[in-house]
Amino acid sequence: MISLDAQCRPPRYDAATGRNLPLGAGLLLLALFSAGWFLLPGLQALFHAWKTPEYSHGPLIPILSLVLFLRHIKLSPAGSGAPGLAWPGLAITLLALLLGLVGRLARIDEIVAYALILWIGGTLLVICGWQRGRQFWPSILHLVFMLPLPGLFYYKLSAALQLISSELGVAMLRLGGISVFLDGNIIDLGSLQLHVAEACSGLRYLFPILSFSYVFTILHNGPVWQRVLLLMAAAPITIVLNALRIAAAGAFVQMRGVVPAEGFLHFFEGWVIFLASVMLLMLLAGLLSRIQPASGEPSPPSGPDGRNSVAQLARLRSLPARPALVLAVFLPLIATGLLSALPHSGAGNVERSPFALFPDRLGSWQAGPPERLPAEIQGTLGADDYHKVVLTQAEAAPVRLFTAWYADQSAGGVHSPEICLPGAGWEIAALKRIDISERTGSPDAFRINRAVIQKGNVRQMVFYWFDQRGRKVAWDFVAKAWLLVDGVRSGRTDGALVELTTPILPGEGEAAAEARLLSVVSRLVPVLPRFVPIGD
Repeated sequence: MISLDAQCRPPRYDAATGRNLPLGAGLLLLALFSAGWFLLPGLQALFHAWKTPEYSHGPLIPILSLVLFLRHIKLSPAGSGAPGLAWPGLAITLLALLLGLVGRLARIDEIVAYALILWIGGTLLVICGWQRGRQFWPSILHLVFMLPLPGLFYYKLSAALQLISSELGVAMLRLGGISVFLDGNIIDLGSLQLHVAEACSGLRYLFPILSFSYVFTILHNGPVWQRVLLLMAAAPITIVLNALRIAAAGAFVQMRGVVPAEGFLHFFEGWVIFLASVMLLMLLAGLLSRIQPASGEPSPPSGPDGRNSVAQLARLRSLPARPALVLAVFLPLIATGLLSALPHSGAGNVERSPFALFPDRLGSWQAGPPERLPAEIQGTLGADDYHKVVLTQAEAAPVRLFTAWYADQSAGGVHSPEICLPGAGWEIAALKRIDISERTGSPDAFRINRAVIQKGNVRQMVFYWFDQRGRKVAWDFVAKAWLLVDGVRSGRTDGALVELTTPILPGEGEAAAEARLLSVVSRLVPVLPRFVPIGD
């Protein structure tokens, strides 16, 4: 029987008691329970994410990781000797718990989910030692594919893939002789329009295909460059096939109309693309094996032996009771106690005035009636309160004010206009971040994004920033970093997006449009804290 790796080998049979010593296995179970209790929000975040189409493949990932782990056990050479160094694994476990503590204080459960994967890898190193335990890490790293992306990365990646898929799909339609025009993510076929929604970005295929690509890379017996190629091929294969799906949908819609293209056809197309991507990866792996077969002795069969693997896992009941494993039990309990001892107010205690009480005049700028967003856009926005109004002044072009406030941004929050504007067909001709503190009379740094957007011959200037507890932030990544800091320090994760837009009139320079926006900003700043609270 092929045994566990030497460093993971349990102690020998004890003739005095007639059974294997169970202390180590008991400590491992206690460590699992204590860490599971502390990292429970991360598990809940995973289960919630797995209910969405983009991450519905999630439950399959732990199964594949277990198969890879059993394969590594089978292929690991037998040996003798005591377990290796445990302190590197203990350090990684401690780092995972600190990351989980940050995530729980900030109430960002996705961070806790990331900490869970790190904790699993660290505990494996504690049990097996550094030298041998790291051989099993490929199966642990595969668990990364079941994690949801941070919201900011998800929306940026989704928007980018939407545009790429739309452009490739339109190019394919034109190659097929179909006259088509692309306006952002809207494919104009003349008689009707086809909107390439977020669900058509290809992310729901990309994540599972990357997982399969990683598995193929591990199982492939070729040289390193072939494995790298297999891993990198997943993304372009998925994007091209998704663009082909969009082109096929566009052609079908033009021939048969929108209604027949919905429902089953949309679902069927999705599964076809997924299976086609897997088959192409398998074909590529076979082709690479023919181009340059692996040298040396042939490897043992890649699949795990069921009986041997179960027997090896059963022997975990007699793991050695290492001192580091004892610490692995108590560290999550200490982190739980520390979490309970750290007070923070929480987002539910924030007091503010609703936008319904927003003044109808800002200096000489008169506000029109508030505008309501369509239900679909409100759902995508996900704001707890928002205000959209057009401000007018005598003999001046209008300025549109839009601000959205979120009581808790830990589960998503603000969508950057850098994502939304291109999706609506606007091209960002120029974008820079500037400090307007002196021009608004603000005593603190007041950094904003100044963008010039255009659609055809229409040009507009946009000011926007992220307002968090009185802090004006231009870059969305910095805003998310401050969100994490504020969440840890005070438990508050509220904030807002503020956006001002004005047309650049024919014959008018950008300076005139900028002056209008600055005029509104200087009058908006004193009013905004009533609706976007500052301080603790």
